[in-house]
Amino acid sequence: MRKFTYVPVVLTVAAVMLTAACTSSQGTAATTTGSAGRAAETGNGAQPSQAGRLSVWKSRQLGPVVTDGAGFTLYRFDKDTAKPPASNCSGDCAAAWPPVLADGAKAGRGLDPGLLGSVKRADGTRQLTLAGWPLYRYAQDTAPRQTRGQGVGGTWFSAAPDGTKAKEQAQEAPSEPNDLPALSTVVDKERGTIVRDGKGRTLYRFTKDTAWPMKSNCLGACLEMWKPAGLVDKKNIKGIDPKLLSPYTRSDGSKQLSIDCWPLYWYTGDEKPGDANGHGVNGTWFTVRPNGKLAK
Repeated sequence: MRKFTYVPVVLTVAAVMLTAACTSSQGTAATTTGSAGRAAETGNGAQPSQAGRLSVWKSRQLGPVVTDGAGFTLYRFDKDTAKPPASNCSGDCAAAWPPVLADGAKAGRGLDPGLLGSVKRADGTRQLTLAGWPLYRYAQDTAPRQTRGQGVGGTWFSAAPDGTKAKEQAQEAPSEPNDLPALSTVVDKERGTIVRDGKGRTLYRFTKDTAWPMKSNCLGACLEMWKPAGLVDKKNIKGIDPKLLSPYTRSDGSKQLSIDCWPLYWYTGDEKPGDANGHGVNGTWFTVRPNGKLAK
């Protein structure tokens, strides 16, 4: 019987190709299209939420804010219209901001019943309106009376009892850390050592991105909440191996910072330096360790 000897040349070549994939693909990965890329941009959506008996609570930061029957903050969207009422939040947007159903809604103490109404959505459901403005919950408010959606993307705001935007109350603005390196680490009491930028903002990775080849799948509406991290001077970093950092060229030609071939982002839902409200969002966004791994 003839004996065959296998030489592991293919594995060696594969290893070389894998090592080069991060840098060699930067010029083409950003423009890659196809079903995989499109699938990463879309979500399954979220179920609309029940309104129940609405009420008003006084936030120390925002003043009077409208909540649903479960105590969750309700929001309005600047890209909607009140005259006539119309919702412009659907698809991925509605996954992050579930519309509040009008069925069974009642005005509790502090609310004028005459301001409540409804608008028909494209899927045929009736969405609750306040003074003509469609109302939503925010998927990242995980407990009653949270206002993590306030100011997200510069277009989402908690609803005041008269249908206007709840306004920030006059108070001393939180100070940003002084003289931080352009990129550094900080010890988070829940997640351990994570990466932050020069403004003290927590940086994140998106699990729908890829490193081999390097490609960002945060596009369109995703970029309203998740902003690409800018490039940094490698001489002005602390606690991170500069060899792990490289630029990623996005489809619009802009440059984004990556760590270990993973694109980095900051989250508009983080209100002040040190916040990590984006950790775990939709099960796809996570803070980052200095070696580029997810801080799970």
